Amino acid sequence: MTGIERESMEYDVVIVGAGPAGLSAAIRLKQLDADLSVVVLEKGSEVGAHILSGAVLDPSGLDALLPDWRELGAPITVPVQEDNFYVLGPAGQIRVPNWPMPPLMSNHGNYIVSMGNVCRWMAGVAEGLGVEIFPGMAASELVYGTDGAVKGVVAGEFGKNPDGSIGDGYEPGMELLGKYVFLSEGVRGSLAKEVMARFELSKGKCPQKFGLGMKEIWEIDPAKHKLGTVTHTMGWPLGSNAGGGSFIYHLDNNQVLVGFVVHLNYENPYLYPYMEFQQFKHHPMVAELLQGGKRVAYGARAISEGGWQSIPKVVFPGGAMLGCSAGLVNVPRIKGNHNAMLSGKAAAEAAFEAIGAGRQGDELTAYEADLRSGPVAKDLKKVRNVKPFWSKYGLTASLMLGGADMWFASIFGGTLFGTLRHGKSDAAATGEAAKFKPIEYPRPDGKLSFDRLTNVAFSATNHEECQPCHLKLRDPSIPIAVNLPKYAEPATRYCPAGVYEVLTDEAGNPRFQINFQNCVHCKTCDIKDPSQNIVWTTPQGGDGPNYPNM
Repeated sequence: MTGIERESMEYDVVIVGAGPAGLSAAIRLKQLDADLSVVVLEKGSEVGAHILSGAVLDPSGLDALLPDWRELGAPITVPVQEDNFYVLGPAGQIRVPNWPMPPLMSNHGNYIVSMGNVCRWMAGVAEGLGVEIFPGMAASELVYGTDGAVKGVVAGEFGKNPDGSIGDGYEPGMELLGKYVFLSEGVRGSLAKEVMARFELSKGKCPQKFGLGMKEIWEIDPAKHKLGTVTHTMGWPLGSNAGGGSFIYHLDNNQVLVGFVVHLNYENPYLYPYMEFQQFKHHPMVAELLQGGKRVAYGARAISEGGWQSIPKVVFPGGAMLGCSAGLVNVPRIKGNHNAMLSGKAAAEAAFEAIGAGRQGDELTAYEADLRSGPVAKDLKKVRNVKPFWSKYGLTASLMLGGADMWFASIFGGTLFGTLRHGKSDAAATGEAAKFKPIEYPRPDGKLSFDRLTNVAFSATNHEECQPCHLKLRDPSIPIAVNLPKYAEPATRYCPAGVYEVLTDEAGNPRFQINFQNCVHCKTCDIKDPSQNIVWTTPQGGDGPNYPNM
């Protein structure tokens, strides 16, 4: 919006996002030079409010950043005791023994954690070092210098009317300017998406691939709880309809973290990822565990799955992308937090050197080099063909070929197959409805499975209704004119929060409705819409889910 006067504040480094990547960068900057001015902006109402991860944490990133994290009281106290892997059928399961698994798939030495609570603890460490952290401050715009470089962000804008005009209580926000700006917004961040387009950072790279991860926290019968147990499954109920799988992690306090991931390159537009998750909980093995328990939290988020082939150039004039903004998840391990921390540490070290040399606003080439040759590269290169195998040949072939490739990489450090490329984007993978049959899903029973709106209440999601809708349509006519007849409007199904509906008036005419108040900020709509017509932007700061310990 032009013509708005804003106050500005200047820092050495401005960091967008208080996740593991952004907080690691902030901590490392202050470790290197206590006099550096560092600010972290977090759109959630508090640090951790928008953090959702499995999570089994590989502590290698934290070991590199804070070797004394145990003495510092980190909430990382549940070591993995048992590792299980099953392939499910409709009524039973086959246990895959651990011995044929590549060594990198072992969870020995890892921990079951709430990443929301880990980030809250990291924020305390950062503040103790002098980092300024502002929660409830959504960074809604980038600020560019006269030379075209990124020089800051606009944050803290409040009070626009639903039509976008300025309301009575309008607050213009501030410009927070830095010698370097780090974007650690998580998957498909709106500012990262902007810089990738502006500076062509994905040129020559494979398209990023994504999954939708949904998670519930359950309190179960203590007699069924097995502290430190990690279980992963593949197969039913997805079958050949889509790739994906589940996780069940036994945390402390008789809690289990139950999650389900659906790869978003599925073709059938009638697929309903949320209902696949709910159906999964009725598998005999899972139902027996959960019966008598209660679900206490729900949430969802997209996961970057492209891996090594899809990592864009991570630096641009004036800044860098960290963690999931760059797409650093190890897909077969279902882990990215360690790489997020390592990327934050590496970016901080590059910025420290640059600022010490009197530089600002340029490209941090040392960070790019570290990411391409350091520990993150070593982690991701070993597994780079697993996702392409799965996408092209299905579950069985991916287990065999991907497993062989990971074994070879673990022993010899290379790959049997070179670097396989990803195909089309997840949006382009969506098939036309006429080529598929609708999928009938069982109705939720209210005990093990739940409807979307009931579950969204357990994410504590809230958006002020008197603000503009943060889910923008490039062309408002496309949902009804194109997506409904061609794709049966899949937004009504792929959204895990019931944001999108097709309603009909008294005359039977359909209309597209966006219930943005339900949005859990997963970004699936921005990724999967086959017409690429939906653009996810940040609502005003503090809005969205309020996850307690995801």
